[in-house]
Formats: sequence, C-alpha cells, structure tokens
Amino acid sequence: MNKMFRKTSLAFATAASCLAITASAFAVDLQFYFPVAVGGKAANTIEALTNDYVKAHPDVKIDAVYSGGYQDTVTKALTAARGGKPPQLSVILSVDMFTLIDEDVIIPFDDIATSEDDKKWLKAFYPAFMENSTTGGKTYGIPFQRSTPVLYWNKDAFKAAGLDPEKAPANWDEMVSMGKKLTIKGSDGNVKQWGVRIPSSGFPYWLFQGLTTPNDVILANSDGNKTNFDDPKVVEALQFLVDLSQKYKIMAPGIIEWGATPKAFFEGQTAMMWTSTGNLTNVRKNAPFKFGVAMLPAKVHRGAPTGGGNFYIFKKSTDEQKKASLEFVKWITAPEQAARWSIATGYVAPRPDAWETPAMKKYVADFPPALVARDQLAHAVAELSTHENQRVTSIFNDALEAAITGKKDPASALKEAQKKAERILKNYR
Repeated sequence: MNKMFRKTSLAFATAASCLAITASAFAVDLQFYFPVAVGGKAANTIEALTNDYVKAHPDVKIDAVYSGGYQDTVTKALTAARGGKPPQLSVILSVDMFTLIDEDVIIPFDDIATSEDDKKWLKAFYPAFMENSTTGGKTYGIPFQRSTPVLYWNKDAFKAAGLDPEKAPANWDEMVSMGKKLTIKGSDGNVKQWGVRIPSSGFPYWLFQGLTTPNDVILANSDGNKTNFDDPKVVEALQFLVDLSQKYKIMAPGIIEWGATPKAFFEGQTAMMWTSTGNLTNVRKNAPFKFGVAMLPAKVHRGAPTGGGNFYIFKKSTDEQKKASLEFVKWITAPEQAARWSIATGYVAPRPDAWETPAMKKYVADFPPALVARDQLAHAVAELSTHENQRVTSIFNDALEAAITGKKDPASALKEAQKKAERILKNYR
C-alpha cells in the first residue's frame, strides 16, 4: 500500500511538474510601461493591481516598468519601438495619441476588441475622456490615469478674510473680488498670502485651457491638424491671466511653478490654487487646514480640459500578446479596479459604473470633494492635442510665457504662435 502510494504520489508530482513547465512555456509575457517614479501611492497601487491580476491569471506574466514621468515614458516607449523592442502596453498621455499614430507604433483597440461585449466595453467610458482617445472613428487609447484641473481653497483663509468659507468663486469676477480680500501684505509691504495661484510652468497650456474653455473657445480641432491660438477669445483669456498679476494684483507675477504649488498652498502662501484632481489625495493628507474643492470658475459657462494618461497597445506584439494586453486593460479598468485606483490616487474613475461600486460610494460619502472632478466632466473638453504635439504645444507654451513675463502682449504672442503652428499642421490637412 505504501509503495503504491509513493508511486502514485511520484506520478502526480511528475505530471504536475510537466504541467507547470508546459504552462510556463506557453505563458504570455507582457512588458508594461507606467509613468510614475518608483515608490509612492500610485506605484504601490499599480503594483498591487498588477500582482492581483497575475495571481488570478497564471498564464500571463507582466513586467511592470516604472518609467518616470509622462515625458520620460513616451520617449522610452518610442525609442524602444524604433529599436524593434517596444513594450506590449503602456500608459502614456492622452495628448500623445497623434504622435503614437504618426509613428505607427500602436494599434486601435477596435482591431482586437471585436466581440459584442468588447464593443460595449469601449462605450463604457465618459465621453469627455474619449475625446482624447479616438480619431477617425477608431479608439486608440483607453482612459485610466485621467484628471481635470480643479480649484482648491483654504476655508480658514476665507473665514479670516470675511468670506463664506463654504463658497468658492463661481466665475471670473468672483475670483477677482475674493482674491483681493484674500491677498495679504506683511508689515514689510511684501505679499505673504496671494489670493490665487495658477501654475504656468511644466505644461502651462493645460491650466490655461481652464480659462479658454469657459470663455467658449477650443484651442485645436478634433483631427489635431488645426489650431485657433489667435482667436480673440483666446487672447481675452490670456489677457485675463496676465491681469491677475499686473492689474488685479491677486497672483504673484512671473512664471509660477507647478511642482511647488501644493506646498505653497499648505504653507498659506496662497488661499486658492488651480491644480490637478490628481493632487486630491495629496491635499487631503497634507493640508493643515480645512479645504474645499470646486469646479473652475465660469466665464461664458463652466469648462475645463481633461488630462492624464491612456492605455495604449503597441503594434509590434504577437497576436497572443495583443489579446492578453486587451484582457489586462479590460480588467484593470473594470469598475472595482477603477474605483480602487481612484480612491488611492485621486484620479477620476474613468467610467460611470465605477462610481456605483460599494467602495466608491463609501469613499465619496466620507469625502464629497472627490465628486467635483467627475461632475465637471459634463463641461469638459479634450486637452490640447495635435500632430507633432510636442512641437506645437511648445510653441504655444512659449507664447504664454512671453505674455506672462511681459516680453510680448497677449495678442502679438498668440498671433506669432498661430503662424508657427500653421506651418507645421498644414501638412496634415
């Protein structure tokens, strides 16, 4: 009996070993570029999600590569693709969609998401996020790490200034009037607290769209081959941005650093700030005062750009890898995982049904400000995105800088930027 048991056990062990070797031999290997530095909440969460998927799908191996910032990630992905060894999938800025298409390194999801369930899945995301994810009737990106800019305000500072601490500025005029009451000078005559802080470094065009969109003007068409930089409404928006410092004196003059803005807010150097909803978790954790979150102030109407990254699947992959990539993207953007990601990071869960999960309902009941960016999607437009996007946005950013620093008046700066952009984009029409 013991001999038979040992022989049977050995047979099972041998068979199991062979199956493991066979499964390993046929496992699909995926390399996944993710735009975040090693460490931190976002990296820890994406690693945990990826590990959970791999545990549930032993036939798939995923090598998650933390590739630095967005710019680092697209550069590394394109370099790898040109060298013939791209990742199978990556999260890259939604605005880089045209660049990835022009480089012929990605495929539309429609090529592999062909079942009826797949087609329903492609329609499950917020339309505002899909504006930067589709072109020519094809879906090239799937929203994941997405955001909009919002206004954060220091309720204690509002109360000290005699303002209603529960009321944010609803429009440009209110932001100016409130900003004047919130701007405080010290005994030395220097400003110790500014009314508002709108960053103009890094990617200034994005927050500037928080002024152009409410002023009822779009910076570029949906085909990414025509800009409207010198439209009178764009000029008006840029003049208002300049006036916040020069005329109304409620914002520090010159270029305002993106990265330093949350810290300035925490330290009481500004009573209001514009920044990404992706900073929501950071502000909740680190603000030493009660704060509020609001949609960006209206002009003609409410409005803001979307922002952040999409999933893309790379062309130079096997059919098995493309299929496995699709299944992973479908899983990680499913309601439960999307909710988990949003709660951990502050990014906007990209599909309505994620907000109906028990976890998300509990989260927003405890922290209602998380709903602001979602609700703002009803007024949101695509982030500025064109062919040769980095060249075009660099031209536009230079124009913004020239106006903000007083080197050129807004109309002249934007007229010159439009001419330069037109020389590039006319080739794509």
